[in-house]
Amino acid sequence: MNYLGANALCLNNKRQASGVFMNRNGLYAVIAILLVAVVAFAIYTYQQQNRPGVEVRLDEQGISIDGNG
Repeated sequence: MNYLGANALCLNNKRQASGVFMNRNGLYAVIAILLVAVVAFAIYTYQQQNRPGVEVRLDEQGISIDGNG
């Protein structure tokens, strides 16, 4: 194999290796985004469950008022 062929082969391997790292970094980014979304949803749900509020129901037995705070 001549010098130019070996050089081209080396450049091709570097491109493939950088593509692997880009795919791995992309995977890490997707995992991080999903983790942040899950944590944000958990915090939102916790806050919604613990906020003071009033629930008013009207059924056959009359009016029922339940307070959370």
